[in-house]
Amino acid sequence: MKFGREEHARITAAIREAEKTTSGEIFCVFAHRVSHHADVVLAWAAGLALTVPLLLIPFGFNPSWLPGFSAGWTAAHLAATEITVGLTLAAYAAVQLFVFALVCLIGCIPAVRRAMTPRTLRAGRCRRAAMNQFLAHGLHVTENRTGVLIFASEFDHHVEIIADEGIHGLVDAEVWMDAVAVMARHLKAGRAAEGYEAAVALCGQVLARHFPPAPRDRNELPDRLVEI
Repeated sequence: MKFGREEHARITAAIREAEKTTSGEIFCVFAHRVSHHADVVLAWAAGLALTVPLLLIPFGFNPSWLPGFSAGWTAAHLAATEITVGLTLAAYAAVQLFVFALVCLIGCIPAVRRAMTPRTLRAGRCRRAAMNQFLAHGLHVTENRTGVLIFASEFDHHVEIIADEGIHGLVDAEVWMDAVAVMARHLKAGRAAEGYEAAVALCGQVLARHFPPAPRDRNELPDRLVEI
């Protein structure tokens, strides 16, 4: 998902319009991804590589199941035991390697990798990324601590709104959840710019109720959307 020049201009206009009625500051960030979640794919691959061969044991798995591990003859002499054990271990190792590689390959598909990553883990990583953006863009140093960040991660399908301490304690969490829900609906429908416009308008209304414009109000943060 890419934002064109016109969409950036619309979001900037929405922020400026919302900030006309408040001394608060609104900032928008759109992340195409906050993590590749490669560690999750590797964990799945390692776990399945260890368990799948064990699940084959009740079915009588033996090296003859794999091409190249048996010539079709069975050795019954006691001296052949070490060879049979070695072939069995090699066969199990081959199955493990195959499962590991297959899961890693399937995990390269974005939708599959997202499904493999627990929702709570994705949400936690998005929250940390949003907080890093909040601090990096100086929303925590506004004069009255009234900065609000609207953050969305495209890959993780997650929306996060962070309000600074000056406004956070004055507003019920449901208010922010309404803005998150509205934006999520627009993003799901592929209308990202409209989602930001709607969320900005709702956040602006909240800020206007608690922090009306000051006599010498100044714009402390750029009115724009940042893509990362």
